[in-house]
Amino acid sequence: MRIMQYRKLGKTGIKVSALGFGCMRLPTLAPGKPKIDRERAINLIREGIDSGINYVDTAHMYHDKESEIVVGLALKDGYRERVTLVTKCPVFYNDFKESSHFDYYLDEQLEKLDVEYLDFYLMHGLDAKSFKEKVQDLKLVESAMAAKEIGKIKHLGFSFHDKPEVLKEIIDTGHFDLMLIQYNILDQVNEEMTAYAAKKGMGVAVMGSVGGGRLAGAPPESMHQWLSEGRENFADLALKFVLTNPNISVALSGMGSEEMLRDNLSLVSRDDYNRYLGTEKERIDKIASKFKELSDLVCTGCGYCMPCPNEVNIKLVFEYMIRYQIYGQEEAKNWYSNIGKVNWAPGKTADSCIECQECLEKCPQKIPIIDQLKEAHLLLALE
Repeated sequence: MRIMQYRKLGKTGIKVSALGFGCMRLPTLAPGKPKIDRERAINLIREGIDSGINYVDTAHMYHDKESEIVVGLALKDGYRERVTLVTKCPVFYNDFKESSHFDYYLDEQLEKLDVEYLDFYLMHGLDAKSFKEKVQDLKLVESAMAAKEIGKIKHLGFSFHDKPEVLKEIIDTGHFDLMLIQYNILDQVNEEMTAYAAKKGMGVAVMGSVGGGRLAGAPPESMHQWLSEGRENFADLALKFVLTNPNISVALSGMGSEEMLRDNLSLVSRDDYNRYLGTEKERIDKIASKFKELSDLVCTGCGYCMPCPNEVNIKLVFEYMIRYQIYGQEEAKNWYSNIGKVNWAPGKTADSCIECQECLEKCPQKIPIIDQLKEAHLLLALE
């Protein structure tokens, strides 16, 4: 029998499961397509809740704006009352230009989720620019406080993609009860800020716990020596790395299959889920070092860069690039050559990029996508 572990979410006093259900990668009807397999996704979310997960995270843009609808359906029949529900205000949208847009999107999202209130409403994907031009200049905190006053939201938070010094500035405003940040074995830049935020009484949620899926795949043979006994990937060490940090309240995982859900549940239900045993820390350090050596591409597979106006399948191109660079999978070249030719690899290859720069504006990791696409094509194109 699994026994879920729970932690306090900062000064809110809310107890949340150590494992949170991220709803950006729900099961879909076809590989590479955003359309959700609704029946399967609803059953998957409910299985997670029945197994002790009580933190569910979604956003306006996920799954081509369908995720919130499916989450709302999953939370029928008494499931809503069992969870801390989190979604995000899409302040990064180019057409989000007025204070009134806060209420417009909040009301739309409440309707899509079919709920009366949100436990947490996060300003989505803040960086220095959007914090200044959207949150501050449009006085969105005031809008949020008004929504809180009438019961539409319980708590305000933000998700973040920028440098630690910008993160500190946002924390220091004192406006927020929760922050959602990138933090994993492969990206530890925000570690100091997790302690800083916790000291201020903020809840800290983590996205990308398994490195955008990079730590959930079968590693190259040269890295097999660091696998835990009986495992074929590093997901166990990835979750342990996040949850051994006492300043973190919940680790999100985008669970798109029953196998992934059940594996994650088994990992966070262990008595030692929050402490290192034997050589675990040493192996984690070696994994981080090896990944850095093999690839400088920090793409987490979030898909924010999509859709490309010229139909380049940026997300898939980068996935194949990572497979080739890190895992040494020569077949990645064959997969790449199939883009646009088979239904499971829609779109166009990297050489179709016309350098319009739209993806650069949308990328939360600030990856030089155009340069990386050129490199990817050189690496992956069959001669």
